[in-house]
Amino acid sequence: MKILVINCGSSSIKYKLYEMDDQSVLAAGGIEKIGLEGSFLKTKINGETKIINSPCPTHTEGIRLMFDTLLHPEYGAIKSLDEISAAGHRIVAGGRFTRSQVVTDAMLEEWKQYMELAPLHSEAHLKGYVAVKQMLPQLPQVFVFDTAFHQTMPAHAYMYAVPYKYYEQHNVRRWGAHGTSHRFVTARVCQVLGVKPEDVRIVTCHIGNGASVSAVKYGQCVDTSMGLTPLEGLMMGTRSGDIDPSAVLAIMKKENLTPDQMSDLLNKQSGVLGISGISSDIREVENAIKAGNERAQLAMQMYDYRIKKYIGAYAAAMGGIDILVFTAGVGEHQWDVRQASTEGLEFMGISIDQEKNKANFGEEEIISTPDSRVKVVVVPTDEELLIASDTLALI
Repeated sequence: MKILVINCGSSSIKYKLYEMDDQSVLAAGGIEKIGLEGSFLKTKINGETKIINSPCPTHTEGIRLMFDTLLHPEYGAIKSLDEISAAGHRIVAGGRFTRSQVVTDAMLEEWKQYMELAPLHSEAHLKGYVAVKQMLPQLPQVFVFDTAFHQTMPAHAYMYAVPYKYYEQHNVRRWGAHGTSHRFVTARVCQVLGVKPEDVRIVTCHIGNGASVSAVKYGQCVDTSMGLTPLEGLMMGTRSGDIDPSAVLAIMKKENLTPDQMSDLLNKQSGVLGISGISSDIREVENAIKAGNERAQLAMQMYDYRIKKYIGAYAAAMGGIDILVFTAGVGEHQWDVRQASTEGLEFMGISIDQEKNKANFGEEEIISTPDSRVKVVVVPTDEELLIASDTLALI
């Protein structure tokens, strides 16, 4: 059975087509610059990258280009769209939905009340769903929510200390993000270690350009670092993470910024980029450190320190920690971030095998020492496979 996984951004569409009988990837690609000049689709055929230039003024044309590419006689993967059994969509903000859902008219209307929690993402998700429905009206579609995994958090963890009416009237609370990734690596690390999720306390660190940490106690998420939106929590590539709200107001007043301008500053101009003044890419910042750039050094110290703080906080919240997981682009490939964010945590039972850690660039592996009470594991995430699996299960 073939399942198509779609991830729509504001100006992009990423996709993978799975053969679920063996969980193999039949095709994968991405469409960039939707709504802009020079839009194109990039895919790999027999290990070679293929670029297809095509105007995509809206997501509708992007979805059509995706289907045309899947059907192409030279570099396609299927002969008929009828071979696709269902489409699963990555949805950033699902509000109170606690599990993935087959999309129906009633379910879609209920979900729309949560679209404002991720306005750029949600509009794109809806456009992608509608575009698929227009072309394949009978195809089952499934929404897989990034926020669903976090809906087991207790109220004392997800509530903000503002007047309660804002929670009741406007859904103002911590919703979290990256839940699909946190759910995947939680399940996978337990398989790797041969333990049951209900027997262990896990801290999962999804460290990429966007980054979050989750506390998973006996199989359920009990806290996560991202909040109402993906801005709260860790310092990220371009996002500020935790900041005193009064600092936000002070900057707005001094710079005469509108709310939208301030949102852009916090989401797109801050974080590693804002402190280093160089880049949001950790690799480029590390190169600058080697050249003696002090602001780059400060940016990385702040970045690593905040990860360490959340690991410690979540160990305290769960009454201990048994497993620590690193995943996503930085977590999987940057050994020095893993090292710096765990230094000084030996009192918690965390001891890294430095040779294994330095040699690991994204491979699934235990990188803690044999005598480390806490198992530290690198687990490559695979959100798309989990979306495909959820979709298959629901249809």
